[in-house]
Amino acid sequence: MQTISIDGPDIAILRALQRDASLTNAQLADLVHLSPSQCSRRRAALESSGFIKGYAARLNAEALGFGLRAITRINLRTHGGDHDDNFVAFIRRHGQIRGAYSVSGDADYLLDIHVRDLQEFAEFIHHHLLAHKLVAQVRSEIVLMTIKDDGDLPLLR
Repeated sequence: MQTISIDGPDIAILRALQRDASLTNAQLADLVHLSPSQCSRRRAALESSGFIKGYAARLNAEALGFGLRAITRINLRTHGGDHDDNFVAFIRRHGQIRGAYSVSGDADYLLDIHVRDLQEFAEFIHHHLLAHKLVAQVRSEIVLMTIKDDGDLPLLR
């Protein structure tokens, strides 16, 4: 991965791709006022430098039957050694956990869990999280309404 510094046109490319990653190079070039070849070279440089991690479609969880989202705080019984690595491996094995963060404050981990319904959530909590030997405490908040979830970074310039 090479390092580059980014300028105004690069910021414009990143901003446009955040809104719609399916843009062709020609469409992107029109939006950011560059030639298609310049735009293609800049996009490739942004990708190889790690500014662009990848491309994905943002799916509608509710439309696909995932009607319950919970933010769950986890406290572990013990830390250090292989304990944290063991719990991180557990997190990675469970697709219901869509986001996971090691945090400061009154919890060790914050999990973003998406499941079909309350029954599936209860089963996941009881049969997986609470059953895990390292988990000391689980506290969850059910998301009632998503107010903002766009994921865009506030790019300046």
